[in-house]
Amino acid sequence: MFVDRAQVHIEAGRGGDGCVAFRREKHVPRGGPNGGDGGNGGSVIVRAREGVNSLVEFAHRRHWRAPKGEHGKGSDRHGKRGKDLIIEVPPGTVIIDADSGIIIKDLVHDQQEVMVARGGRGGKGNPHFKSATNQAPRESTPGADGESRRVIFELKVIADVGLIGKPNAGKSTLLSRLSRARPEIADYPFTTKFPNLGQVIVDIDRSFVIADIPGLIEGAADGVGLGHDFLRHIMRAGILVHLIEPLPQDGSQPLENYQTIRAELEKYSQELGARPEIVVVTKSELPEAEEVRAELDNHVSGDVLLISAVTGDGLNDLLRRITQTLDDRPVLSTDRG
Repeated sequence: MFVDRAQVHIEAGRGGDGCVAFRREKHVPRGGPNGGDGGNGGSVIVRAREGVNSLVEFAHRRHWRAPKGEHGKGSDRHGKRGKDLIIEVPPGTVIIDADSGIIIKDLVHDQQEVMVARGGRGGKGNPHFKSATNQAPRESTPGADGESRRVIFELKVIADVGLIGKPNAGKSTLLSRLSRARPEIADYPFTTKFPNLGQVIVDIDRSFVIADIPGLIEGAADGVGLGHDFLRHIMRAGILVHLIEPLPQDGSQPLENYQTIRAELEKYSQELGARPEIVVVTKSELPEAEEVRAELDNHVSGDVLLISAVTGDGLNDLLRRITQTLDDRPVLSTDRG
């Protein structure tokens, strides 16, 4: 099960109460106050960790609470501090305050972390209230409540290259040929329900991560189908490889399909619309493929490549184009939620 968005309630630990106590020793008359302070409550920290690849845990567990601080005790024994609660999420997770919509932190790198709820301070024991006029104070303070908030975890897949295109354009097949990924492949629309990642080894010193982004449809930028879910994953990709099927099973026109996807990208984000793009016609073994490549070549900037993920035709040219484009890519902006 793949989950890329979840809302949870997070609560830091309450601080322990301060203690009211006095010395009770045989040869010490009128012993002074010796109540210990309460321990601070545990805070809640969200940390990115490599190896965690989904938010599925948060679909089943909606409430997360850090431990409380212990109460103070006599003989100046302070309460133990509550242990911090560490919540691990995949790198690429955006943490959003559910009530305000403000982005708290964008955790991109492994071991990057942020405190999302601070533990309550422990209460003071009665020695804090001793004075010249009050030698035996019977005052203490209770521990403070920890911070509580509702947050949204939103995963945006981190990849160097994003494969995009209409359903059945051949993205999953190409991913399986270029990397060791084994996505589900079939001849019906929306075989891929969530992004698949694969690492492509170019040579001993060079590799990149490629993501098979689920098929986009018209209206995706307005949330039609799973449009927003699909599009937010593309925001992490450094470059886009746009696959065009030369003979769509639904009878649509390849050029119109290309223009439809381009319109959705630009509508969703101007920055995404300006992302470096490599246009590729797939299934070169079909007679119509070369004609479609020539037609697209008249409507897009740069050469349109022709490949076949089945026969391997043109894959080396595609790899060379990808590595060259990655070398020339600009620094990404990730300001779109």
